[in-house]
Amino acid sequence: MNIRSWTIACLSLLLALPLAHAADDPDVAQLSQRLVALDADASLGGLASLERLQARQAVEALDASRRSRQRPSILQVAQWRVETAEISARTEAARRDIDRLDRERSDLLLEASRREAARARQEAERLRIQAQIQAEEATRLRQAAEEESLARQEAETVLQGVSSREAAKLRAARERAAELKRQEEELLRSLESNP
Repeated sequence: MNIRSWTIACLSLLLALPLAHAADDPDVAQLSQRLVALDADASLGGLASLERLQARQAVEALDASRRSRQRPSILQVAQWRVETAEISARTEAARRDIDRLDRERSDLLLEASRREAARARQEAERLRIQAQIQAEEATRLRQAAEEESLARQEAETVLQGVSSREAAKLRAARERAAELKRQEEELLRSLESNP
């Protein structure tokens, strides 16, 4: 038996004592039953202990004041004390639930923020890889363009070399043709002069 169960059992026994006398006093019986119900509610167990004690003391004072002229005011105080104990216990239970819900909400927000951070990291990694691929592709294209430019320059150099050689050959061929034509003309003149 744990301490909480033992405490509830003891409190129930203490409340049962006034109930033995309460059979002939309906006000005491009703207030005592309310306190027993409050103690029996597992969701409110151990809450508002001071207010419960004050309510029990007020019910005991009501039970002891059967023939007192102050009984109406003692009854009013006992009713207020019992109601205060009930309200306080429920208020503490509500606060406990609110605290639990706040913790759960904080946990959920933390988990959501962790997931969002993980998604952001994944997206950043994806973008980094994409940028790296694009940079590698740009480097490859730049190298290909440079290689093409070098090849073009080499081709132009070769063409210029070929053109220069061809031009030299053409000049030499023209010069040779001009020389042959001159020789032919000389030969024709010499033939005309010696018939």
